[in-house]
Amino acid sequence: MTTRKINLICRRTLRRSRFLQILLLIAFWLVGDVLVRWLGLPVPGGVIGMFILIALFASGSFSPLNVRLGAEWFLAEMLLFFIPAVPAILNHHEFLGWLGLKVLVVILVGTAVVMIVTASVVDACFRWNSRHKPMEVKQP
Repeated sequence: MTTRKINLICRRTLRRSRFLQILLLIAFWLVGDVLVRWLGLPVPGGVIGMFILIALFASGSFSPLNVRLGAEWFLAEMLLFFIPAVPAILNHHEFLGWLGLKVLVVILVGTAVVMIVTASVVDACFRWNSRHKPMEVKQP
């Protein structure tokens, strides 16, 4: 097998695998973090990793398609990474017991009630609108 064929297979595998793309993005972050520590830069490692990735994009030696699925996953789950409730729970250990379970039940029941009421209102409006809509006459 030639090097070109191996390169093509690796590229094709990377473009289809979200997991490998996530690992690759984490690798860029880790490389940036190592550079920050080694050079003593006052910038987060993730920023340096991002600049490395952008430089590779700009040079044409790396395609955005190689990290598209992984980046979309990170963007979709960004709320989990930046939600302020997570540090609050870690600082208040009482939420990890019965109190936290009660709060979780209230949140889940409240969310379910809001979803059910919203769906019911939308359904009722749709049914009302379809009953009271004037018949359209098709002209030949």
